[in-house]
Order: sequence, then structure tokens, then C-alpha cells
Amino acid sequence: MWQGSDMATWVVLLRGINVGGANRLAMADLRKLMTDLGHTGVSTYIQSGNALITSSREDRSEMAAEICEGIAANFGPVVSAVLRTPEELLASLAANPFSRELNGTRVLITFFAVAPEPDDVAQLERDRFLPDRFEVIGAEMYGYYENGAGRSKMTLDYFEKRLHVRGTARNLNTVAKLIELSTT
Repeated sequence: MWQGSDMATWVVLLRGINVGGANRLAMADLRKLMTDLGHTGVSTYIQSGNALITSSREDRSEMAAEICEGIAANFGPVVSAVLRTPEELLASLAANPFSRELNGTRVLITFFAVAPEPDDVAQLERDRFLPDRFEVIGAEMYGYYENGAGRSKMTLDYFEKRLHVRGTARNLNTVAKLIELSTT
């Protein structure tokens, strides 16, 4: 969402922050770091590495790299980050091939830093994780986890290794909340 003629809202999705007790980072520290990097309107949502920023900058890969470098230099954890606009999040939610699933915690959208190569996507083993299922559409992967993601063998590591891209996943409830926060 544009905040004037030269300011854009970005949703920052960090992978590897405050998960399972590892890589603890207080959200207040994350907000300060992002402010120190020159972003404004910085806010965070829950303790799992979701932030909203306003910036005049447009190069998402440079912003992501700076944020990750700042976290490593100031706090220690080596993480990855993916940036999306609110409109891109909304489009991702609308493209969900598992939209019939009513439980918003059973469907996760993995946001990749870049779209994987079609040849790499074609090599994925479609039946490997049944009853869990996935679909890769552009720079997102949609995963349906019948018994919950925590019990599944369908992991982000599997996809990152085979697709040669970094990503981070959020459930539909979190994506919907980030859209709400970034458009109000």
C-alpha cells in the first residue's frame, strides 16, 4: 500500500526467529534495528518475525539483506528474510489452491525470495508426503497439512534444497492478519 508518492509499505517475513526457543530476538530490538536502518512506521506482529515497515526504497532484496545482516551483527542469529507488499500478500491469499480447507492453521503459504525454476518444481515428488499436499505457484508454495505442520514430514528444508531458493512459511490466519495490519 502506498503511503504517499514515494513511500511504500512492506511486510517483512523473517525465517528462523523465536522458533522453538532458538534464535530469540525481542520484537522491540527488531523494531529498533529496522528504524535504525532508515525505515519508518515500523511495527511487529507476534513473536515469530513478522514486521511491517514503510520505506521509500524499492529494492526488496537489498532491504532483506540489510535486515538479515543487521540481525546477525547485532544479535547473533543468521536468518533469512522475504519482503512482500500488502497487495502481493492479498494476491497470494486469493491464489490459495486449498481455499476449501476451513482450518486456517492447516494451510501454510511459503513465501520464496524468488520464484523457483520450473525445472526444479517439476522434479518435486508430488506423492511423497501424502496425505499432505503442496502446490507451487510463482514465488509461493501452498502446503496443506492434514494433521498439522508440526507432525508432517513435508518440511521447508526439503523444498529449499530442491528448489534452490530460500523461503519462510506463514499460516493463512497470520497472512490474513498481516494484510489487515498493513492496509489499515
